[in-house]
Amino acid sequence: MVQSRRRGGNYRCPRRAALPAAALLLFLLAAVALLYVSPPPLADHPAVASSRGRRSPHALLNSSGGGGMEESERREISRAPTNGSTVRDDLWGSKLASKFYGCSNSSSKFLDSNITTQPDRYLMIVTSGGLNQQRTGIIDAVVAARILNATLVVPKLDQASFWKDSSNFSDIFDTNWFISSLSKDVKIVKELPHIGGKLRAPHRMRVPRKCTERCYLNRVLPALLKKHVIRLTKFDYRLANRLQTDLQKLRCRVNYHALRFTAPIQEMGEKLIQRMRERSKYFIALHLRFEPDMLAFSGCYYGGGEKERRELGAIRKRWKGLHPNPEKGRRQGRCPLTPEEVGLMLRALGYRKDVHIYVASGEIYGGARTLAPLKALFPNLHTKETISSKEELAPFSKYSSRMAALDFIVCDESDAFVANNNGNMAKILAGQRRYFGHKRAIRPNAKRLYPLFLNRGNMSWDAFSSKVHMVQKGFMGEPKELRPGRGEFHENPSTCICERTDGKAVARAKSRDDQVLNSGADRGKGIGEPAVPNNADEEVGEPDDDEDAPAEKDIVDAEMDDDVLVGPEDPELEQILSD
Repeated sequence: MVQSRRRGGNYRCPRRAALPAAALLLFLLAAVALLYVSPPPLADHPAVASSRGRRSPHALLNSSGGGGMEESERREISRAPTNGSTVRDDLWGSKLASKFYGCSNSSSKFLDSNITTQPDRYLMIVTSGGLNQQRTGIIDAVVAARILNATLVVPKLDQASFWKDSSNFSDIFDTNWFISSLSKDVKIVKELPHIGGKLRAPHRMRVPRKCTERCYLNRVLPALLKKHVIRLTKFDYRLANRLQTDLQKLRCRVNYHALRFTAPIQEMGEKLIQRMRERSKYFIALHLRFEPDMLAFSGCYYGGGEKERRELGAIRKRWKGLHPNPEKGRRQGRCPLTPEEVGLMLRALGYRKDVHIYVASGEIYGGARTLAPLKALFPNLHTKETISSKEELAPFSKYSSRMAALDFIVCDESDAFVANNNGNMAKILAGQRRYFGHKRAIRPNAKRLYPLFLNRGNMSWDAFSSKVHMVQKGFMGEPKELRPGRGEFHENPSTCICERTDGKAVARAKSRDDQVLNSGADRGKGIGEPAVPNNADEEVGEPDDDEDAPAEKDIVDAEMDDDVLVGPEDPELEQILSD
């Protein structure tokens, strides 16, 4: 008994001594738990705090690990759940998509071009900007030729702008298909023919922006009747957004059916898609737009200290009258998300860490260090350079438009497309994905995401994820997400999207071209066709879109007009931002 009590006495003393150690252990566990619940601070983005060792994006993608990311940064990123939020069925497509389909056939009132085209009228146009801005010019040129009852000469691409690309139309697009597929709509020729036995010099002129149908008839037609050949220069955004229904449908036939890339570009693009499919059943295409020029113009600050202010400030000096206000730009949603923020948004939406992402981008400001947080959130990052050889890309690599075309093809065929800005490529792809089945197209609602990133330290991951879902409603590419006629037509081609009214699923055409060129009359009910505005008699301009209120509670105004940022005195800036 005595011995037993002695042992008990010897045991009780150490227990009393161990109490402080247990309390310390509990404190450490609580601290670690708090660390994982707290969000990474996003006010001073450490991921872009330095552009030291600027490398191409694919240099990081080929490397292992964090690409030079500091341990503290890696710990911050790790706070996102390993596999994101609860997996949702609609991550890769809309449940309502089967109820809608592209419908761009003309009406019986739209006469054949053999009847409407006048023999002594020729329209020539010179496009402006990058590949996708030029694409909008080509589309509008066909419609302008139809308005004027003129023969269109195959458009001349911009070879002297910021992009310095010497490609001709035939280097990018299938010219023969372009001419033949539109033969019933507009007569198109490859070269200006001799008129009266001689080659006439074209009369050069420029039309105002957003020129209406009456504007063309009042301004261009008189000169065309007198000179017979008109050459419209810097042909970008020179046609009104709202037109009569048959002209809008013509826009869709040009954009979604007549503009085919050349066989070499298309074949290389399909190879890239196949290689992405070999890696994963589904993949995301991300148009990052985090190039130095884009960031400089945004006027935003990304936490890079004096070095960033000096480098981006030097670029801004090219544009007079540009007075950035970083905090205001952030609040208004005019700052591109950082790669880290894009990754956090996607994880919050429910995309898992093992998802494969194709990154379509030019030079990333900050190089590998900037992409490191995105790679930590989504390790499977790829670019056309990482999934193909230099030899395969050699025919395209010296031409910015051809490289952009490859990215366009992969982005178009991706299961989810994410655009980090609202430039021409983002708008055209959003519209194209709506037209061909409402494939998932995500545009960050930067204005409402900003306070979430700023205050993420005050909420759990589940709360953050829930709020991201909420603010992204209306920015996910769902049917009827935008009011018909709202925003740029290339982004929201509502006139060309019909809704099934018989409750049956839409039968898919054998090919995109069969969908319109070999189909009968459009079946189904259009989701809404914007009426020609009341001021159609005016020569220039359209109603202020801001005056339109959403037609339904669930329709969200997702339009942000980038044109207001660009003045007519900034042609180079306009070209940089065009894609």
